[in-house]
Amino acid sequence: MNSLRNFDIKYIKGIGSARADLLRKHLDIHSAYDLLRHFPLHYVDRTSIYKITDLAGDMPSIQLRGRFLHFNIVGEGRKRRLVGVFSDDTGIIEVLWFQGISRIKDAFRTGNEYVIFGKPTYFERTGAWSISHPEVDPPGALGSTQGLRPVYSIPDPLRRNGITSRMISGWINNIFIARPIITDYLPASTLNNLGMVGLSDALRSVHAPSSAEQLNKARFRLKFDELFLIQVDMQQNARTRKQVSRGAVFTTIGRFFNRFYAECLPFQLTGAQKRVLREIRNDVRTGHQMNRLVQGDVGSGKTVVALMAMLMALDNGYQACMMAPTEILATQHFEALRQLVAPLGVNIKLLTGSTRAKERRVIHEQLADGSLHILVGTHALIEDPVRFNNLGLAVIDEQHRFGVAQRAKLWKKATLPPHVLVMTATPIPRTLAMTVYGDLDVSVIDELPPGRKPILTKLGFDDRRLDVLKALGLQLRQGRQAYIVYPLVHENEKLDLLSLEEGYEYIRDTFRDYKVGFVHGKMKPDEKDAQMALFASGTTRILVATTVIEVGVNVPNATTMIIENAERFGLSQLHQLRGRVGRGGDQSYCVLMTRHNISKETRRRLELMTQTTDGFLIAEADMKWRGPGDIEGTMQSGIPFDLKIANLATDGQIIALASREAEKLLELDFHLVLPEHAAFARALNLSRDSDKSWSRIS
Repeated sequence: MNSLRNFDIKYIKGIGSARADLLRKHLDIHSAYDLLRHFPLHYVDRTSIYKITDLAGDMPSIQLRGRFLHFNIVGEGRKRRLVGVFSDDTGIIEVLWFQGISRIKDAFRTGNEYVIFGKPTYFERTGAWSISHPEVDPPGALGSTQGLRPVYSIPDPLRRNGITSRMISGWINNIFIARPIITDYLPASTLNNLGMVGLSDALRSVHAPSSAEQLNKARFRLKFDELFLIQVDMQQNARTRKQVSRGAVFTTIGRFFNRFYAECLPFQLTGAQKRVLREIRNDVRTGHQMNRLVQGDVGSGKTVVALMAMLMALDNGYQACMMAPTEILATQHFEALRQLVAPLGVNIKLLTGSTRAKERRVIHEQLADGSLHILVGTHALIEDPVRFNNLGLAVIDEQHRFGVAQRAKLWKKATLPPHVLVMTATPIPRTLAMTVYGDLDVSVIDELPPGRKPILTKLGFDDRRLDVLKALGLQLRQGRQAYIVYPLVHENEKLDLLSLEEGYEYIRDTFRDYKVGFVHGKMKPDEKDAQMALFASGTTRILVATTVIEVGVNVPNATTMIIENAERFGLSQLHQLRGRVGRGGDQSYCVLMTRHNISKETRRRLELMTQTTDGFLIAEADMKWRGPGDIEGTMQSGIPFDLKIANLATDGQIIALASREAEKLLELDFHLVLPEHAAFARALNLSRDSDKSWSRIS
């Protein structure tokens, strides 16, 4: 495969310099290897020949055999088109071309027999059928066009230059003519264990399958390859870190931790919280750096667990810090932690972009002399003037919102890399966690603290809006607060969606006795923070917002969440928004507003939200229905290798299989130095791209 990586596509027969430039620019295809990994989007079945009289309804692409009766060029300028009248003796159909008119007109002859392939369209006004830009072949070429034909992703600039799926298939075939055998790099033991087809056969079959069975075998092999490379890489990194990365040793559970547990805990820890604390305790006393991800649904008590981990650091003479992605979230963490540790004599301070210069000087001095125990803040923590005396633990909330370079600066603020505890309220499906977070140790807090009532979620329809507003009014009269979320800030004529601007005016007119605020992502940070602060203080009773409130708002008095055009949001995002309520002891409600005429699939998605508050179940369903790239927006980008054919949403069984096979391989030959693993080791090194992995947090 190495020589294919170095084989410039311009030298592949049929491509040349001009087309090579287009492929590089628009498809990031530079080599023969890249072209082989430009897998088909889907396949069309070319086994049947239809008659024109058989055309009916909304049909897929089909084949017709017949003759062109005549050609005419119609229209001028941009409306110019070539119209061919095609007949198979049962009827006629118009064949249209809008580009390459002169070339196409000269290519075909009236009276000669051809096979055309394309999607037929029926025009009621004229009562006629037509096909635009079909593939046209003489009948003698029919054998090569039958069967499952690949359809490739072709951006418009390539289409405008005449590049088709047929041409891409031909170029790929030319690679196989030049290189009939492509050397396999998977270990023979893995191939034999799983009974998979060889790499050459898999690549040939995925681009030119003779049957559905052959295609399935090829796709399985190529998906396994991608996922196996990821698993070996992740497992090597995880084991190496555990073996060689030194970390502070927390041997003592002392007065800070014990006093907090005995005197300051506001509630009994759940079994899940205790389990995660034991896992953290086991990590920090080994002498190796801890890198642990704590997943927990909204309100599951992650912050208390993080605090108790920081108290372990204090008991052993170390400092701790907590970094949050926004100033308001950092401030909320600081206020909550300060109240919790007030009786313990813990010196805790807040550092954000808004911290005054005088307070900054105090923070810097106390950090340097070790008298400041816990520092909470935003990215201000990683600025150069910030110097810790003895940083032992760094807690990061919603870590994917920080860049790799930002986090790396934090690790350099200690002689030994600090232990790292990452918190996320985004439930991550197991298959995604095995890839995106595969080199972290993962803990799950899967219980809610006692006293928390499940949020009641209901579908609300536009024609029953007054009932929803009546129920909201009842909550407001009881002293509660509410969020109303809109998908857009401004009205958009092209989208039939409600906007925050019009919604704000409507809500303000409807609830004149209550202060209504608004917040959205286009506001200046200080304006946004001021609006959020008014809501957090209780001054604002209704907050009209976009999804900027998805993370980092803790208002226990808010009991109602209304989400407009809920069908426009993914399930995981709906779950995150819903989690803004239900944070106190009162019953809370979430209403998913939508239209009556939504599709069955959309209704099924929304009804799942009304049936469960289990974030992990919702995340699994969301990934299956929407795909991994849509979950939290940046999840897919966390994968260290470029996935061309594997799908994290649907290939969970292959991921698990790849994980098991990776364990077997590394147990046998961890450093991949055995001769029989040399080809795989080279493939792994070529595939690694550390810049794409934000999962490696230290």
